[in-house]
Amino acid sequence: MGKAACLVGVLVALASGVVVGKPADKRPNILFILSDDHTTQAFGCYGSRLSGLNPTPNLDALANDGARFDRVFCVNAICTPSRATIMTGQYPQKNGVLDLDGELPPDRQYLAIEMKKAGYQTAIIGKWHLKAEPAAFDYYNVLVAAGQQGTYFDPEFIETGMKFGRHGATGIKTKQYKGHSTDVITDLTLKWLAEGRDKNRPFFLMHHYKAPHDMFENAPRYDDYLADVEIPEPESLYETGNHGSVATRGEKDALIHDIGSSVSKRDPTRNMGQHMGIDPSLPDREYTHQAYQAYLKRYLRCVKGVDDNLGRLFDYLKKEGLWENTVILYSGDQGFYLGEHDYIDKRWGYEEGMRMPLIMHYPQSIKPGTVCDALVNNTDFAPTMLAYAGVKTPAYMQGRPVKSMAETGVVPDDWRTATYYRYWMHMAHAHANPAHFAIRTQRYKLIFYYGCDVYPDGRTGWGTRSEWRTPPGWELYDLKTDPHEMNNIYANPEYAEVVKKLKVQLKDLREGLGETDKDYPHIQKIIDEHWND
Repeated sequence: MGKAACLVGVLVALASGVVVGKPADKRPNILFILSDDHTTQAFGCYGSRLSGLNPTPNLDALANDGARFDRVFCVNAICTPSRATIMTGQYPQKNGVLDLDGELPPDRQYLAIEMKKAGYQTAIIGKWHLKAEPAAFDYYNVLVAAGQQGTYFDPEFIETGMKFGRHGATGIKTKQYKGHSTDVITDLTLKWLAEGRDKNRPFFLMHHYKAPHDMFENAPRYDDYLADVEIPEPESLYETGNHGSVATRGEKDALIHDIGSSVSKRDPTRNMGQHMGIDPSLPDREYTHQAYQAYLKRYLRCVKGVDDNLGRLFDYLKKEGLWENTVILYSGDQGFYLGEHDYIDKRWGYEEGMRMPLIMHYPQSIKPGTVCDALVNNTDFAPTMLAYAGVKTPAYMQGRPVKSMAETGVVPDDWRTATYYRYWMHMAHAHANPAHFAIRTQRYKLIFYYGCDVYPDGRTGWGTRSEWRTPPGWELYDLKTDPHEMNNIYANPEYAEVVKKLKVQLKDLREGLGETDKDYPHIQKIIDEHWND
């Protein structure tokens, strides 16, 4: 056929309304990877005491070839609220998910909704943990059982098209897969990328691991990993210094056996030595040492499994020609205590609990080796992903995109100077952490423990001591001179002016974010009575 005939054919087709060769959508794919409880201490690229163990070579390479954010914080260090914040770009009081009892219905699954409106194919695979059906996504395949955590071995999932509901409820059927959950979740994602995605549309995929959540069950192939290695210990595992306050320790340390689950024997209700099967007759220091070593090895074996599986995922993206046009974000849903201050779990407003990893990679615009120290929090994650999709941050979101900082490392002049934190689940579970809120600036952290539950008389169903009223108290840490928060200087007169300014900033921040206690007068009463202590 000659050129003239071809042209006539195209003109006829256009005149008849037939679409001829629809241009491919060149916007980037967006892959958000979230691991449960993967704290910054358990990376190589964050330079912690554990970095020499090389637990995360694939993630370190991703950071070296992209951007690493060093001061990223959650606004509530517990799984469900953190995930709700990521999905909504909102603080807990605005999105309504304050604690593990909260749920996020489909009409508030904003990140998926906005991505779909922008023309992206949306999917979530792995841990969801927000109770309601993830129906805002085009496709989901999410863990069920064990309180929505799923099991480490032979996990069960509910997939799009199956009836969604609580595991074991009448009429609810699941699909079980053999193997370790980290391997299975990766397999499911690879399958969706190969068979489920529309290759003519960009995808938005949330790929969420269960690991390394407790109780740290690694795949058997990692049993020998670190077996003969002595894991470096934090100094604060054994020495408390002037860390804490009457709010976390009680008068004359009367509550140290009741508040905060431990590595050592300190908390007889829940300590890591019990979980690791350490001989309780051992002397205290040896018991703590053995519990810590067993704990860290199991935790890091789960981390190693995540990193190895990400190697599989990254290799697939490269092989299929997706690597160059996919924005990758990696994070954990909050921090985690690996023995610091003799703590396990998260929840606390100290650095190890608040601080989240954030690595971003996009070869087209993020330069290798970019490092940013802006105060970022997880309300910023959704706006950032939307920015890469070409979507302006919706007015209802409270975070801001970090896209420009990932691409330049330069912090805008109008960026936040402080980030807010709040833990609501007073004395919940055997971890028994008092309720508190905090402000974290580039240099200082000010924490107020108000010490009671949102329900004035406590609540049942959590195995809690939430009816307790623990002592209110303030803590202040100078993170420039005391990065490990070993010296509470709130009562130091040299910092009186700092305290005064931080309280004004904290009050303004709470009011501006709608994170006040006007709906909880019993809490507001405690705040008013102790604000000037």
